[in-house]
Amino acid sequence: MLQGFPPVVNAETHTLILGSFPGVASLDAAQYYAYKQNQFWRLVSASLGTDLVVLDYEQRLRGLLAHGIGLWDVFHSCVRTGSLDSAIREGKLNDFSMLQACHPKLRKLCFNGQTAGKMAAYFQEQGYLTAILPSSSPAYAMRSFEEKLQVWQSELQPQ
Repeated sequence: MLQGFPPVVNAETHTLILGSFPGVASLDAAQYYAYKQNQFWRLVSASLGTDLVVLDYEQRLRGLLAHGIGLWDVFHSCVRTGSLDSAIREGKLNDFSMLQACHPKLRKLCFNGQTAGKMAAYFQEQGYLTAILPSSSPAYAMRSFEEKLQVWQSELQPQ
């Protein structure tokens, strides 16, 4: 059973980007989106107009939080071989009720890809705005970086 990471949030977080579960490179590095080929940090940087890619990991997280954006995953644990979402088995959901109670400014959840996005309807019922972003994973190559960026930019703009 693999264990995920705690949420990256603070009192000013209004938007949370939710992945499914960290990949092998991320688990090994104990960092969200550590796999160099994953486009997450490039997409977020271009969407926010702030180059987070050149920063070290802790500075990247502070940069996200400074824009009111947090990070977490849908699953806190699962069984999986490799990094593909399709290989996730026995996924256990994170405690989102705790998050909602402790972070009242949190209004929007952006799901990084279709696997995470399967939870969107549930969160809409809880009163959140939701958006399913094209996956930043290199495995999702049906859209170009520029096509993905258009969606990411429109969803991560300040409300």
